[in-house]
Amino acid sequence: MASVAGGLMNGVLPLVAIGTPLREGLERVVQARRGALVVLGNGEEVLSLCSGGFLLDTEFSAQRLAELAKMDGAIVLTSDTSKIVRANVHLVPSPSVPTSETGTRHRTAERVARATGVPVVSVSATMGMITVYEGTAKHALQDRRELSYRTSQIIQTLSRFRGRFDEALTTLSALELGDAVTLRDVAAVVQPAEFVRQLAGEVHAYLVELGDEGRLLKLQLDELVSGVGETCDLVLRDYAGCRQVGANGKPPGDGARSGDGAGGVRAGAGSMAAAGQVHASRHRDGTRGGDRSEGRAGEAEKRSGVDQGGIGTLLAKLDALSVEELSDLSVVAKVVGDFAAEGREEVSIGESVEPLGYRMLGRIPRLPEPVISRLVEHFEGLQGIIRASQAELEEVGGVGEARAKYLREGLARLAESSILESYE
Repeated sequence: MASVAGGLMNGVLPLVAIGTPLREGLERVVQARRGALVVLGNGEEVLSLCSGGFLLDTEFSAQRLAELAKMDGAIVLTSDTSKIVRANVHLVPSPSVPTSETGTRHRTAERVARATGVPVVSVSATMGMITVYEGTAKHALQDRRELSYRTSQIIQTLSRFRGRFDEALTTLSALELGDAVTLRDVAAVVQPAEFVRQLAGEVHAYLVELGDEGRLLKLQLDELVSGVGETCDLVLRDYAGCRQVGANGKPPGDGARSGDGAGGVRAGAGSMAAAGQVHASRHRDGTRGGDRSEGRAGEAEKRSGVDQGGIGTLLAKLDALSVEELSDLSVVAKVVGDFAAEGREEVSIGESVEPLGYRMLGRIPRLPEPVISRLVEHFEGLQGIIRASQAELEEVGGVGEARAKYLREGLARLAESSILESYE
């Protein structure tokens, strides 16, 4: 789902946004049913293609642009559009420069943009369309009413996906503390988050083109996307480097994990298992696992890779999905599952997974990131941290007695709040 304006968004669209002097001048040309060719730059690469015309070097105004457009030649502005440098210029780009346009004015505009890298605006006299070219990209500016309508429609759609994301995240929290997460539950969070991210990129280009008229819509957008990207990154960090448990409730090649040692915190997590069953009728034996020291070095190395570059790689894989693929929860689950499958051939959407715990620990206030990373590495996952006793937590560097107690109380509070949220 590509942005509507591609690479034009950051550089050119603000110059031609609704309400700017240049956009006003271009709209005057359209209203007069004339054509125009406007080059937004006067460097040597542009001047070498100019023939004839006359020098102006005068301050830009919408009225002057509209009057100069009565002549057939191109108009050359400074790159910031503050001055009109030349008018009635004949542009002579090389005919060998490729173009997909058919009209003379548009062919010239595209060739000049490709040859120089300088933005060029073409106004069609017959169709009343304003088209911006920059390099190999082009973008047709839209009528302000149509633009406002499309932006509002996208924001409404984005709002629905944000609601789905919040609901799925509440469910995931309950299942994580109840030790009952599957790839389907992870995909249910990642899918709407990815739609929110991509739709936000698309609507942002519209908002740039709307200029000051899009201020209220931008406030809505900022509120809707707040925290989604950061939270989704933490979810992916939790599960892209996690240990896959498998449909039988046991990790591939792993034995039985040692029992409970979490005291009061584990009691809260036990209540979460019941809350997890409100959302899904599945349960896994809390005694599975084994010697955590086995394979710790390899898993820590993989986690390090995920932290540094893996999340970006995984996001790129998700971004490459088509709208139809992204709409299919099983496809999203497979992308996440394959990334964490460590070479196994088949990954099931119902496969049980265990989070590392970055997101859940990040919800505990004043818990430093280095301490969170050491806890995850030491206990190899959220359930290991939940089951840990006070003494075991104190063994982790940077924790100590006070922080260990604070951590256990924080996890208990999260368990209680997740139970309440699951019934709302």
